Amino acid sequence: MTKNFFSDNKNQVVANKIKDFLNSQKDLLSARTANSPRAVGDAIQDLLEDNIEQFIGADGKNFGSSFARRAMADLAFEDKAGNYYIIDIKTHRLDTKFNMPNLTSVERLARFYEDDNNHFTLLLIAYDIADNGLLVRDVKFVPIEHLSWECLTIGALGWGQIQIANSNHIIINPKNTRKSWMLELCDIMLEFYPKEVIKIGKRIQKFEEIKAFWLSK
Repeated sequence: MTKNFFSDNKNQVVANKIKDFLNSQKDLLSARTANSPRAVGDAIQDLLEDNIEQFIGADGKNFGSSFARRAMADLAFEDKAGNYYIIDIKTHRLDTKFNMPNLTSVERLARFYEDDNNHFTLLLIAYDIADNGLLVRDVKFVPIEHLSWECLTIGALGWGQIQIANSNHIIINPKNTRKSWMLELCDIMLEFYPKEVIKIGKRIQKFEEIKAFWLSK
């Protein structure tokens, strides 16, 4: 695999720039939007779309932010080595008890990662609200394979959705290799699917009983 943006720890520099920038935006929120996590997330995303080039700097090119609503990415760029990075922005208000965001489909990620130059990257922004103002506490800018499986889970949607189990508990392991992480994903899915088959069998049986009930009327 070619040298990439994360090999040189440039992602941490970008994360620090984003944190400082967001905390400098004193008029980003109104009293109305400050109390809506969705509105805050949209405001942050819009701001980052307009400014991503300054955070990545001369290391990036061909920046993009026009994607369909259900696309894997919110932002994207290439580096000088030919690597392609798509960025999924996830915001999390720290005083919420539970937050379990979807990251991506296991099947889409598997296809995307068939090319070693592709990188599915997460921009995780944890914040508080103080006096209707945004206070960013932490920013993580990492490829998905740097997230430990200890803080991830699989949701039963389509082929399966990779989810953060609890946004208050993020475990980053920069020593994870893509190969080891993807092999662990395969093991998890090979255990997950048989359990889903059992569930589907029970659902089929249930609706056979429901059909029999209605046929008898």
